[in-house]
Amino acid sequence: MTIATSNFLVPNGTLIVELIAFLIVLGVIAKWVLPVLNAMMTERQEQIRSELAAADAAKADADAADAERRSVLEAARRQAREIVDQANRTADQVTTAAQARAQAEYERIVQAADAEVSVARQAAVEQVTAQVGAIVVAAAERVVGREIRASDHQDLIDEAVAAVRAGAGSDEAAAGAAGQGR
Repeated sequence: MTIATSNFLVPNGTLIVELIAFLIVLGVIAKWVLPVLNAMMTERQEQIRSELAAADAAKADADAADAERRSVLEAARRQAREIVDQANRTADQVTTAAQARAQAEYERIVQAADAEVSVARQAAVEQVTAQVGAIVVAAAERVVGREIRASDHQDLIDEAVAAVRAGAGSDEAAAGAAGQGR
């Protein structure tokens, strides 16, 4: 019954030796292992903090770059709109100038045509009056039965030309008034 004689609640020598060994191991751990672990943990915390700060800085840089990209894009869009507006204004100016030149050319051509018509009309009137004068003289010679002197002949032609011109001048004034009403 040796079992009955030993009491586990009473400390014996083995328990004391184990307790001393535990305290020595605890002291060794506290003196040499814990400072190294604490230093490594502190170093790791600092590394994590610096990585978080770098991530925050990178995010801020990315946000700033995004804002800058958006502002540059908006400025490019605004500039493109201005270029298109300027091109439209230039096109309108060119169109207006071309229309003005075309209108001026049209008016010049019409005036030149009117002048040519007037000159042609005058030449036709003079030619017709000369022919009419010759016919009238020939008819008068036959009627009178004698030849009219050249000076009389020229006087009659001049009178006929003056009469036709007077009539043609009033016709031109009426045609000019009608032409302006176009």
